[in-house]
Amino acid sequence: MQDLNVRMKHVGQWWDALAKNGVERKIWLSRTGHVDPFDFRRGAWAETLHRWFDHELMGYDNGIDREPMADVERAPDQWTTSRTWPPSGTRATTLRPDRGAQAGVGTLGLHRGHGTETFTDDPGLSETDWAAQIDKSTPEKAGFVTRPLTRDLRLSGSSEVTVTATPSTPTAHLSAVLVDIGPATIRDYADAGEGITTLTDRTCWGASTAGDSSCFKETKAKTADVDYTIVSRGWADLGNHASDLTGAPLTPGQRYTITLDLAATDHVVPKGHRLALIVAGTDKGLIDPPADTPRLAVDLSRTSARVPFVGGATAFARATTGAASATPDVTLLDGVRDPRTAHRVPEGSQ
Repeated sequence: MQDLNVRMKHVGQWWDALAKNGVERKIWLSRTGHVDPFDFRRGAWAETLHRWFDHELMGYDNGIDREPMADVERAPDQWTTSRTWPPSGTRATTLRPDRGAQAGVGTLGLHRGHGTETFTDDPGLSETDWAAQIDKSTPEKAGFVTRPLTRDLRLSGSSEVTVTATPSTPTAHLSAVLVDIGPATIRDYADAGEGITTLTDRTCWGASTAGDSSCFKETKAKTADVDYTIVSRGWADLGNHASDLTGAPLTPGQRYTITLDLAATDHVVPKGHRLALIVAGTDKGLIDPPADTPRLAVDLSRTSARVPFVGGATAFARATTGAASATPDVTLLDGVRDPRTAHRVPEGSQ
């Protein structure tokens, strides 16, 4: 889920399209970067792959279609399953940023915000710099944070953030990042191995030939202790506010609204942690800076995030206030569907 090569935004779009068209499917979601499952969960992956293709290509009724749809890595080498993905009961919930006691250090909740927050793009900083300063007023970002959670809160699926902002220049880029604020041990996806360390021992899988060995080096999880975890991120060129395909110069001083699609994910924000939304400019190393260095004023009354929580707005309200929301603003996700009933392929039709 931290793959910045084959990005989870595209995985989420593809997965939703499969669901809408009734395609039988199964998914593994790891905490690594761009790493093949054969290199982070080798034995289970090889068995699953063989059983899946035995079922799909050969028509064997081996029961894999009746097993949980999703395997999700919660922490390094700690896996759980979901019957469907996103899980049944997952609903997109509208969260709204609001001003706090300090400039750029606001709150995140269910009620509409007021006023504005202003930041200046700093192309030399990234999402990790912003997250590390979430409780400090800094000029390059606007951060909004829940109170510490009273119970675990699970996000599952794709989020989107709608931002209304007034730029000071003809070009401006935006980033939106969801962050779990609190200590954790994670796979070190930013390391050269993207969450794994390659060992010297080898194991063999199948027969080898003179030109193709079936023996591969084993691996183990490469971990890091952190004070925050990037959950999901998304970016946009504000010049594309009217069209994804065609951009246009901005008029300084004019207000624009744009929606940023964030990467699909599955993450549990633990009890005692906080969930943060960061709105900023250039995310160093992930997007290019604009031609100008804009200052942007964000209209909080017209800015919001749609986040898929298991349990929807009620789950969010209970985790942040201890009470259920009286008027949850939710949408059932397209990805929540039961697996299609599978039938054995008739003999002679393969």
